[in-house]
Amino acid sequence: MQTVQAETITAPFATTSVSPEDILQQLVRQQKTRKKWLIVQPMSTTSMMVDSSSVSMPLNLIMVATVAGRLFDITFIDERIGDRIPDDLSPFDVVAVTSRSLNASKAYAIGDAALRQGKIVLLGGVHPTMLHQEAGEHCTSVIYGEIESIWTELATDILQGTMKPLYRALELKPMSDMHRPDFSYALASKRSKKYSSRIPILATKGCPVGCNFCTTPTIYGKNYRYRELDLVLDEMRYHQERLGKKSANFSFMDDNISFRPKYFLTLLEEMSKLGIHWNANISMNFLDKPEVAELAGRSGCDLLSIGFETLNPETIKSVHKGSNKIGNYEKVVNNLHQNGIAIQGYFMFGFDNDTEESFQLTYDFIMKNRIEFPVFSLVTPFPGTPYFDEMKPRIRHFDWDKYDTYHYMFEPTGMSGETLLKNFVKLQQEVYKGRAIMKRMQGKPFNWVWLANFMMNRFTNRLSPEIYM
Repeated sequence: MQTVQAETITAPFATTSVSPEDILQQLVRQQKTRKKWLIVQPMSTTSMMVDSSSVSMPLNLIMVATVAGRLFDITFIDERIGDRIPDDLSPFDVVAVTSRSLNASKAYAIGDAALRQGKIVLLGGVHPTMLHQEAGEHCTSVIYGEIESIWTELATDILQGTMKPLYRALELKPMSDMHRPDFSYALASKRSKKYSSRIPILATKGCPVGCNFCTTPTIYGKNYRYRELDLVLDEMRYHQERLGKKSANFSFMDDNISFRPKYFLTLLEEMSKLGIHWNANISMNFLDKPEVAELAGRSGCDLLSIGFETLNPETIKSVHKGSNKIGNYEKVVNNLHQNGIAIQGYFMFGFDNDTEESFQLTYDFIMKNRIEFPVFSLVTPFPGTPYFDEMKPRIRHFDWDKYDTYHYMFEPTGMSGETLLKNFVKLQQEVYKGRAIMKRMQGKPFNWVWLANFMMNRFTNRLSPEIYM
């Protein structure tokens, strides 16, 4: 790991009565020229459809640019849409890169190249947070979790040239301090039309449920924070005005937007007055109540992404996902469908309790309940989770490029790896056959979900078990 010593600006205060923010602002005023940041969203190297077609604007990285842009000059690059990182990094003082496990090797390569050119290199995102010692070998400093909660300390150290190897907040800032994301950083790219038209937005952070395969509790602990409703609604109105239309499309990026029912239902009631459309990831803990689904539909919800995960109650228990009650699955689906809300349903395979029958049960459930957009993945123990620690002796490899939930990580006790992959491919091909699509989608609005199904038809036809090895 390399620590960069830049030209030091001396803090003019000798008394502890001055706040860290005051010291930072004094340092900012002393700058002769603003330091320049290169902020990078790296592309993944996975063979699966992760960075294909349109991609979401990277909200977390846009937030980094928004916060840093108040003090520094920002260049924003998103490799997923075709932006290229320059070989010569001499115009920049700081190179900041985000990373998940599936693009960690790419992020590390970018960090290594920037270090060789003498830059301050910041690595953040889920993977560097989970494995900050590993990530520290490829950067000046690792940002643990969100940048907003350590920003004053980090910015001060950058200006003084006194970088620490790890920045981790002792406590997380309330979301009321969160600035409205400045999307102009991402939209400035000539290739910005490759972004999805859905606007990412954030109302809450954290999820106290504690599923043992999820990274969120490691990052946020048991904290659950939320923005004041007026801030969320004002942000929506801002985008309506920016786009010149009421029917703006929003995607909530929250880990679990419905965890506090009173907050969630009040938000929905207020959103129903705006004329927008929206989707979100959501747990199903109270979607079995018809009035909740009715309010969601009335507020403009057109799709909810739900982690059904499995039809096996023992598996649900083993991964500590108490919000999932299999007896309520069909009721939840029916409530949503009755209110015009489509479902993106997530299903995982490769748990020790899985058998060949698990695939048939899942197929039957999807077809009977006409799940509009089923998404299938292989169980992946991600670094930093309790499940990773539990399964580590059985994990086949630690090639982060393949930690995309589409590669075979370990052999379940209930079947061989060969049987797992054969059935995994067969299920996807059966669900996305032309006649299966027509049966699931018949009578439903012709929109992007239809298009996604036909893209999946083409994609699944090319699948083979070997791809997942």
